[in-house]
Amino acid sequence: MKVVAIIQARMGSSRLPGKVLADIHGRPMLKWLLDRVRSVQEIDEIVVATTDNPKDDPLELWVRNQNVACFRGSESDVLDRFFRCLEEGHAGDIIVRVTADDPLKDPGVIREAIKILLKNPAVDYCSNILKPTYPEGLDIEVFRHDVLVRAHREAQLPSEREHVTPYVWKNPDKFRLCSMEHDRDLSRWRWTVDKPEDLAFIRAICEEFKERPLTPFTEMIAYIEQNPQLLEINSGSATRNEGYLKSLAKENK
Repeated sequence: MKVVAIIQARMGSSRLPGKVLADIHGRPMLKWLLDRVRSVQEIDEIVVATTDNPKDDPLELWVRNQNVACFRGSESDVLDRFFRCLEEGHAGDIIVRVTADDPLKDPGVIREAIKILLKNPAVDYCSNILKPTYPEGLDIEVFRHDVLVRAHREAQLPSEREHVTPYVWKNPDKFRLCSMEHDRDLSRWRWTVDKPEDLAFIRAICEEFKERPLTPFTEMIAYIEQNPQLLEINSGSATRNEGYLKSLAKENK
């Protein structure tokens, strides 16, 4: 079975423009992420799916210079962007959704989710977001091609289109879901980059591991616990899943 990782990325962040290519100790943030995803042997192809907005021209150029495929599609309908990416040259049996805001995605966590689908034909969708226990920024979602096709056909709400998978995990009667949970609840920790203080936190962590960019997240947790002041850098940055919650708020008005 072919496993395709789709990294959704764009330059036009309202809070931190250009963050995906922000420098982190000599490497763009997206390079940290790309190297960690590349190390997952179960992944057969990686595609960066960005928008058709001219602002993302420099991003496409950078991605192609990394010898990675780049697909461009809708800026607001990210579900359609994923669907078109698969239909127009990058089809796979199993899809790994990766968000470019999270440079420290963990290869081991990604590998575990993929293996669950490979070993269990009855599972349609596997993730660690159904009951959050990992630090935000280690979120991972893996699902079958048919799941994306059905979501693309049936999802109607703007929040379901913008955030790709809500239609799936909101409908457990239609899809067979599997939840991955960490043995400790670290869901209040922020390892995602949305604001300047988030980027400062990631830079502080990567300062320690810049010579070992594939360091497992468990070692990073141990380092943070030895240096708990690091958590104060972005402790008040935002609530978890802030983007999705804002989309819901717009729909409810």
